Amino acid sequence: MMQDIFSRKIVGWEVHSEKLAEHASTLISKACMAEGIRLGQLALHADNGSPLKGATMLATLQRLGIVPSFSRPSVSDDNPYSESLFRTLKYTPAYPHKPFESIVAAHAWVYELATWYNNEHRHSAIKYVTPAQRHAGLDTELLQQRQAVYEAAKVAHLQRWSGPTRNWERTDDVWLNQKELCAERPSLVKAA
Repeated sequence: MMQDIFSRKIVGWEVHSEKLAEHASTLISKACMAEGIRLGQLALHADNGSPLKGATMLATLQRLGIVPSFSRPSVSDDNPYSESLFRTLKYTPAYPHKPFESIVAAHAWVYELATWYNNEHRHSAIKYVTPAQRHAGLDTELLQQRQAVYEAAKVAHLQRWSGPTRNWERTDDVWLNQKELCAERPSLVKAA
């Protein structure tokens, strides 16, 4: 499964009976084609699993102009975005509590889950819009509409408000391990 960390959208997924670099290579190629990724436009952060570090996968990344990035050795939670995604998926009511009867059943379940996550799940980290809305750039207008509704409610019922309304401003900066990276390389800290 692959996720765009800016929008939190699941941009690619496949189900296989074994982990192979060839499968990972096919997945990244399909996702780049589906999302219209151009050469040099993408960095792929992955765990240290052999499928993602295999020669086939690394050759595919090079051919697509994708910069590979890997988790630190022996650090299982180096990507909080994927950790959050999988926690959400594991705690949905539809999560299976027994093995799938077939790979076809597993594929159907993941399809339904990815569709729900991208198109219906309102993600708290992106101001309660769906990943698909953010990915398509529709979140800016939605957040402006929410801000207007909150401001109107505050004006209409001032006694219910003790401070400012909820912050519905769109967040454009998304970082992966920003604190750790800035601690290791202070020159990367943004000037205020």
